[in-house]
Amino acid sequence: QVQLVESGGGLVQPGGSLRLSCAASGFPLDYYAIGWIRQAPGKEREVVSYISYTGGTTKYADSVKGRFTISRDSAKNTVYLQMNSLGPEDTAIYYCAASERYYSGSFYPYEYDYWGQGTQVTVSS
Repeated sequence: QVQLVESGGGLVQPGGSLRLSCAASGFPLDYYAIGWIRQAPGKEREVVSYISYTGGTTKYADSVKGRFTISRDSAKNTVYLQMNSLGPEDTAIYYCAASERYYSGSFYPYEYDYWGQGTQVTVSS
């Protein structure tokens, strides 16, 4: 059974950093593009970053470019999202998701097939 589990969320002060992890079980993450998608209260889901199945392509939404970094560790079957210079606007539930149809990844949430349960990130002083 395909399963994704996020961890690493929490409460952080503005300007702080967090690293989110997305661990997979039941399948090798290397076969899928992986995206990090967030949803803030009352807002649409937003793909903030994705990485291709090879790891050779990474993309970022303009809202996080230069602050967030996505990476994957094949040996640990885990994808990470390093988030720096966090601001209140980054407060959201963060989900990782895998796409088996779009190997390069996608900025459209509906193009991801498997989702984790999400981890809350709250940026507040």
